[in-house]
Amino acid sequence: MLERNPTLEELRALLGEEFLAVWNGITAAIDEKYEMDRLWDKGYREWIYEYKYRRGGKTLVTLYAKKETVGVQIIFGKDERVKVEANRENLSEEAMRIYDEAQVFHDGKWVMFFPKDGSLNQDFMKLLALKRRPNRKQNQ
Repeated sequence: MLERNPTLEELRALLGEEFLAVWNGITAAIDEKYEMDRLWDKGYREWIYEYKYRRGGKTLVTLYAKKETVGVQIIFGKDERVKVEANRENLSEEAMRIYDEAQVFHDGKWVMFFPKDGSLNQDFMKLLALKRRPNRKQNQ
């Protein structure tokens, strides 16, 4: 566990302005749709930080940060993979290419995206909705 969460300035210094904008775009989209516990931790291997969205002991998505790089990891169980396959036509070719190339482990398909801009954000939200329906009430 981290002794304290990173400050905005620490994230900016690590990610740079461009990737901080990518990070903020992803987290804002998730925060808009999901009421979840948000947990900071030190990253594994080369990652400096990890930021998990969890609820009821289950992780929805994990964001990773290292020097000028953002990682978005979504793990799909067997039933979730069926849902993704059934919704291929609603997802971009790029998102499906990354999904298809991801390794399958005994506990699911671990898909890691390395977004360089906001072009995959809609795909992320569609994929997350297949894992768990959004639970935040939308302002009408």
